[in-house]
Amino acid sequence: MLHTIRPLTLSLAAIAALAAASRPAGAPRGAAADPPAWAYPVNPPDFKPRVDDGTPRRVPDSTAGYTVTQLRDLFAAPVWHPEEHPPLPPIVAQGRKPAVFACGVCHRADGPGGPENANIAGLPAAYIVQQMDDYKSGARTTALPDRAPQKNMIALSKAITDAEVQEAAAYFSALKPRHNVRVVEAAEVPKTVVGGWFLADAKTGEREPIGGRIIEMPENTEQFENRDTHSRFTAYVPPGSIARGRALVEGVPGKTVACATCHGPDLKGLAAVPPIVGRSPSYAVRQLYEFQTGARNGATAALMKPVVEKLEVEDMIAIAAYLTTREP
Repeated sequence: MLHTIRPLTLSLAAIAALAAASRPAGAPRGAAADPPAWAYPVNPPDFKPRVDDGTPRRVPDSTAGYTVTQLRDLFAAPVWHPEEHPPLPPIVAQGRKPAVFACGVCHRADGPGGPENANIAGLPAAYIVQQMDDYKSGARTTALPDRAPQKNMIALSKAITDAEVQEAAAYFSALKPRHNVRVVEAAEVPKTVVGGWFLADAKTGEREPIGGRIIEMPENTEQFENRDTHSRFTAYVPPGSIARGRALVEGVPGKTVACATCHGPDLKGLAAVPPIVGRSPSYAVRQLYEFQTGARNGATAALMKPVVEKLEVEDMIAIAAYLTTREP
C-alpha cells in the first residue's frame, strides 16, 4: 500500500509462471489449475513506494491527518472515523512488535479490508479464531505463498498469542459490515495497473475486453491507499454473471450444492459458519479456488470440497459476482 502506481510491467504470462511454480502439491490440473492472475495481483519488480513529502494526507468527512510514513507503519492503524466504531483494542490498534502487525492496518479500523485481503467485519468470533488456528498449523495456506498480504497473515499467525486472537476476534465480530462494492456487468473494462497487491484504474482512458475476469478496483485509489474505511470499490464482471451466479448459489445438480445449506437461508452465516454476501468478489474467488486446490484445508474444508470440486473458474466468477450484489 501507499506506493506510486506504475504500469504493470510483470506480464500475465510471468504471473502465471509464478503461480504455477507456487501451486500447492496435488492441485488439480485443468481449468482451475493455475491461480487466475487477476485475482492474485502481484506487484511488478519496479514497484516503488510513494515518497513522503511530510504533508498530512486527508480523506473526506474526517478531521484526522496522517503522513505517508505514518500510513505505512504496520504497527499503527489509522483511525479516520472514530465515531463509527468502538475504541480499537491494542492488538488491532498497535499490534505487538516485532512480528505481530496491527490488525487495523491491513483490515482497517472497522474491518472492511480491501480486494487484496479480507473484509472481517461481522465474521463470527469462533470462525476468526479457527482461521488463525488453521494459518498457524499450516492447514490454511495460499496459492501464491510469496504474495505479501497472505504471506504476512501466515507469518503473523505463528507469533500472535491466543489471548490476542480472542481480543481481535471479539472486536471485529461485533462490528456491522457495510456494502462497499458495486458490481457492474461489462464486456469492456478500464485498463488496470497493480497498485499495491490490488488492481487500480490506469487512468489512461483505455479500455479492454473483460474476458474471463473480475476487475475489482477502488473508486478512489488514493483514498483507499490512505486506508480510509469509507473507501468504495467497483467490481466489473462478465455479462450474465449475476444471473448465472444466482443459479449456482441455489444449487445445480451435478455441478454444485446450495450455499444456503451451510451458510443459512439469507447466506449471512449460521453460528460459526461465516456470512458470504456483500464482500469482495476477488477474495471470494481466491477462497473457492483455494478450497478446490487444497491450499485451504482447515477444519471445515471437507464441507466445501463437494461444493467446489466441479467448479470452473467462470463458475467461481459468477458465484462471487452474485454474492457481492447481496447486502451483508
